[in-house]
Amino acid sequence: MKTLLATLLLILPTLMLAADPVKHVKSEEAAKIIADGKTAVVDVRTPDEFKDGHIKGAKNIDIMSKDFEAQVAKLDKTQPTLVHCQAGGRSTRALKTFEKLGFTHVIHLDDGFGGWAAAGKPVEK
Repeated sequence: MKTLLATLLLILPTLMLAADPVKHVKSEEAAKIIADGKTAVVDVRTPDEFKDGHIKGAKNIDIMSKDFEAQVAKLDKTQPTLVHCQAGGRSTRALKTFEKLGFTHVIHLDDGFGGWAAAGKPVEK
């Protein structure tokens, strides 16, 4: 019994990580992923934040809008999709919607647009 418990305690963290359908990245890796041209970028900040600067090609879907889920539902669920906000909080909440809607390849920019800009990555206005 002790051996079984010890084994479970060793493999449980691995199983939990494997169950997470979201890939978490920082700005450097996100830039490489976006460069392939195959990844959709969804910015969940407000339209005013988006106008002040955003990642080139990003689609702005404000997580605070009443139709956020409906707008996300219109996206291609099979296309790799990078999701971000300013610092990672709102986009972390948004991940639940992407998972609920059945997106198969979601990437989260953990350091958000703030981290992207601070890393000197290109910003479009």
